[in-house]
Amino acid sequence: MNITIIGMLLALLLVLVPLYFFHYFKVPLIRSTIISTVRMVVQMSLIGLYLQFLFSYNNWLVNVFWFVLMVLVASFTAVNRTRLRMRQMLMPIAVGLGVGALVVCMYALFAVLRLSNPFDARYFIPIVGILLGNMLGVNVLSLSTYYQGLQRERQLYFYLLGNGATRLEALTPFIRQAIEKAFVPCVANMAVMGLVSFPGTMIGQILGGATPDTAVRYQILISCITFCAPMLSLIVTLYLGHRYSFDKHGRLLNVLKTD
Repeated sequence: MNITIIGMLLALLLVLVPLYFFHYFKVPLIRSTIISTVRMVVQMSLIGLYLQFLFSYNNWLVNVFWFVLMVLVASFTAVNRTRLRMRQMLMPIAVGLGVGALVVCMYALFAVLRLSNPFDARYFIPIVGILLGNMLGVNVLSLSTYYQGLQRERQLYFYLLGNGATRLEALTPFIRQAIEKAFVPCVANMAVMGLVSFPGTMIGQILGGATPDTAVRYQILISCITFCAPMLSLIVTLYLGHRYSFDKHGRLLNVLKTD
């Protein structure tokens, strides 16, 4: 079932409901909501046109180029949101996002979907897009928690080192805290999926004509890959970022931006 232009305009009218209450209660979000809505419509329209081109052209070099571009945009966004220094942390974050997305995507396309061409635009582009979107949110929260915790409790880090702990052992409490902070919501969402909430991917497939059985299987796949990829990405980022975050004596460098 296709959505007509008139149907799309009727859907956009729903934005007026929050705008009315923003105005009534004098919430200063009216201007930003209007701008965000316009940007969403323009950006999604442009990406729809570009995806039509990608799907019809379906050249693996173009698909890989688009993947690299998405990784770079996500990396710049992650660095800015975590308030980490661009020069030190852009490369580790970019490699972490790229490795996490590519490894998990290839596993899903080869092992699960059993595609002969894993770079088929119809599958490759949507899956890496979903993965990068999920990894971005998780990594921003994890890296912010990790580096802010290290900066705030550096005395604990030095205390552990001074009492014979290896560098990894001294960093483990901070890594554990970062992982827990980011993944608790992910675990909670998985626990109630299908009972309290129906994921948008599954609903979209059903509305698009897929059978519930097919939609459920794809949703389980999406849930698993979006749970695995952020962890893989975070570990790679922390491993690569270690050399840019500490000096040769194990002291934390100034990787966080100061106001």
